[in-house]
Amino acid sequence: MTRHPRRHGPGVRLSRARQRALYAVVGAVWATGILWLFFHYFLLRQGQFGFEPNPLEIWWLRLHGAAAFVTLWFGGLLWVVHLRPGLKQAKWRKSGILLLIAFGVLVASGYLLYYGSGDGLRDWVALLHWLIGSAVVVPLLIHVVRARRFRQE
Repeated sequence: MTRHPRRHGPGVRLSRARQRALYAVVGAVWATGILWLFFHYFLLRQGQFGFEPNPLEIWWLRLHGAAAFVTLWFGGLLWVVHLRPGLKQAKWRKSGILLLIAFGVLVASGYLLYYGSGDGLRDWVALLHWLIGSAVVVPLLIHVVRARRFRQE
């Protein structure tokens, strides 16, 4: 028997278990990205020939990539279950579109950071990825909290 998400009004929500999993994965992507930045810039080690990367830096980057990959899977689920029905509701359309654009830029810039070359472009793409990635948690939390308050009314 196929389990369908619960309906609340004209939009469709994820099940509570999928919500928790999504929040955990998005939190993991954000936290590992922040930890990579911290280890990359502030926890360098003095080596024999100067500063060297912290040995944990690469692990934060690997975990970040793995969590980002899972987030892409959730993006497909959200597109069908949450985004398409949600775009029909004017109340959260602006914040939803803002988040959709932000996550699109993060996916594209993450791809370019992994596969792109050219140091000049890479530096700008990295800065864009870090700025949007570190800040996207604010509009995401606003979007979630506003929706929860509305449902409680």
